[in-house]
Amino acid sequence: MQLVSRSSVAAITVMAVLSQTALAGGFLRQNAVGGVSIDAQGVLSNPEVGDPEQLKTAWENGLDPVPGELTKASDLRFVSLRRVEEIIAEKMAAGVPVPDEVMLMGGIQRVQYVLVYPEQRDIVIAGPAEGWRADALGNIVGQTTGRPVVALDDFMVALRAAMAQPGAGMSCSIDPTADGLARVQQVSRKFKPNIRPQRAAEMIAQALGYQNISVTGVPVTSHFARSMVAADFRMKRLAMGFEEAPIDGMPSYLEILGKRRGKVTQNMLPRWWLAPSYEPLLRDEAGLAWELRGQGVRCLTEEDFVNAAGEKTRTAKAGAAAQQWADTFTERFEDLANHDSSFGHLRNAIDLAVATTLIVHEGMAEQVGLDMPWLAGKFEVDEFNAPRQVATQTTFIRQGGQWLVSASGGVQIAPGEVLGQSESVARIDAIADQEPRLASEQSWWWDAK
Repeated sequence: MQLVSRSSVAAITVMAVLSQTALAGGFLRQNAVGGVSIDAQGVLSNPEVGDPEQLKTAWENGLDPVPGELTKASDLRFVSLRRVEEIIAEKMAAGVPVPDEVMLMGGIQRVQYVLVYPEQRDIVIAGPAEGWRADALGNIVGQTTGRPVVALDDFMVALRAAMAQPGAGMSCSIDPTADGLARVQQVSRKFKPNIRPQRAAEMIAQALGYQNISVTGVPVTSHFARSMVAADFRMKRLAMGFEEAPIDGMPSYLEILGKRRGKVTQNMLPRWWLAPSYEPLLRDEAGLAWELRGQGVRCLTEEDFVNAAGEKTRTAKAGAAAQQWADTFTERFEDLANHDSSFGHLRNAIDLAVATTLIVHEGMAEQVGLDMPWLAGKFEVDEFNAPRQVATQTTFIRQGGQWLVSASGGVQIAPGEVLGQSESVARIDAIADQEPRLASEQSWWWDAK
């Protein structure tokens, strides 16, 4: 796809910031904070954003106070699914909202362990946790770490997906259309050598038009789906240099390309996508304790070939600059997630996909005689306008070439592949050394001693 200007490389990618969400009164709330709103037709647009401190105060005023004991930071907090199910049933029978502390799963920030307690007819999940607050974007995050808190809504969506199609997984993608890519090729062939880059950018964006957003495996209206799309968008935004990375040592793909001074292969479209990244799951000999290990997310890349009709063919090969950017993203993921909650939200979603698929695959609920009708289907998860399209934006960097670069990709979560690798040990020390505390009417969560 030849370009515009002998001194420029154009980069086309999605430009959209998903609405942020907060959890209050037992239900997810939607607001166009720090990005765009999604209208009833699924089109994303930029809202007016007010003072971040005012927005933060508004979100915090809508949250229940964090119960005293839950404010404490804990390396390991346990949450009883049996008691969560019972609390939901009790609140629904009384016609009152489920408390924030339950909707936020006790402030857990990652699902690290899945535990089975046959005598108590219970399944317990555990991970690091602390009290929570709203950040300037309206995200609910840890009071000190700033890492996103696991949402019960996401757990229920993941559990229902695992029950419907065990191991099938979920995905999202933001891609230019074939018609749009074909129009871009037609338009670019008519460019004169002295065309102004800004004018070329406008023509390219108009030719490419809206890019399509697709979601599979979970309801497109769910918060889980929005977490995938938000992370996909944020990844591309960093890759294509629409804003600087929030950490040092994370250049954009275009910066890497410029420093390499290599040619961008004609008709090649780089793709990046996010996928699970775990070490083999650890399980005890009895199959009653499982540990999820690893950072959870990695970035992969390859190039697509685009023909004159705008049709894409996967090459299974990656360009050197695109691979360098993907490797850097993976290596710096922890730092990125600490500064950009969209990546932390995605990691939580992947953890939940793996954990719930494990619960279903191992038949844990049947094993202990635990019925979870509310978690498995009766409790209505919040719904949002489904993201379906986003407009194109172009940007330029100086380089002695004439080539158009367009970003594509998405998120691919295949929990079945993660479950396919596990290691067995006599016991998992971090759990075995804990004196079991049982859930009760007064205690649906507890911290490790």
